Amino acid sequence: MSMPEIRRVAIVGAGSIGVAFAVVFARAGWPVRLFDPDGARRDAAPQEITQRLNELARFGLLDEAADAVAARVQMTTSVETAVAGADLVQECAPERVDVKRALFAQFDAAAPATATFASASSALTASTFVGDLPGRHRCLIAHPGNPPYLIPVIEIVPAPFTAPDVTERSLQLFRDAGLQPVLVSKEVEGFVFNRLQGAVLREAYCLVRDGVATIEDIDTVMRDGLGLRWSVIGPFETVDLNTRGGITSHAQKMGPAYERMGAERGQHDPWTPELVGKVAKARRAVVPLEQWEERVAWRDRALMALARHRKSAASDSDS
Repeated sequence: MSMPEIRRVAIVGAGSIGVAFAVVFARAGWPVRLFDPDGARRDAAPQEITQRLNELARFGLLDEAADAVAARVQMTTSVETAVAGADLVQECAPERVDVKRALFAQFDAAAPATATFASASSALTASTFVGDLPGRHRCLIAHPGNPPYLIPVIEIVPAPFTAPDVTERSLQLFRDAGLQPVLVSKEVEGFVFNRLQGAVLREAYCLVRDGVATIEDIDTVMRDGLGLRWSVIGPFETVDLNTRGGITSHAQKMGPAYERMGAERGQHDPWTPELVGKVAKARRAVVPLEQWEERVAWRDRALMALARHRKSAASDSDS
């Protein structure tokens, strides 16, 4: 088996996400140059990186000494120095179009012609800030879970003008860095991560506003209910395994109620037979109905393992 290619990474922005990305890439064995225009952030970042690496080591999540990983990260005092020779430039600046537009213009002028430019934007699409850039074909969004050294999913969101080979290289690069890239096929504000999170938050706020439940009880439902299952399987597989007959049966039984709940919030998006059929076809390709019982048993064992871990972790925290 061939070893993953070593990439040279520049990170611009040394806030919490920039520091977290430095941990991810350095842990992958890659040299990292980190820049922030704020001198205080440049001074604080190395210690923060070391602290995070020491914590990962304490939990057995590093394959080498924390100091060896930290040594791969070099602080720089300019964008130009950071991006010189980089294969990937990862922007982690504030969520402002003007700031990102100015930074990407600097990247385009100073980085190698072969470098890929990725933004950690949480909601802004690449088209909103690099649409007029000469090198826009090498720009895309790489939106991580927070923190990415613990939450491996990262959304890769190309713009319509992003070169296909840039997208493919980016997917492989982040995969080699130990992350789990997901391709978002259309530019939509908030991508997938924050649209799903936003849907839950909108309903949570409404439930508090309407006096249905307290914030503590809502957090309990998520943490000790939905969150347990969602840490093992996603929402489609959850309902697929919750109803004998699979997701088609679930949609028939629960679809009207979910339609009414959505309409109550001003969102009328019924699950049409065509849409349910598309989702069901995808689920059956993964788990045929004749394997449904076996997969339910697997889910239960996974939840048992999670319950055992939580019980053990609670005991450790009490001791």
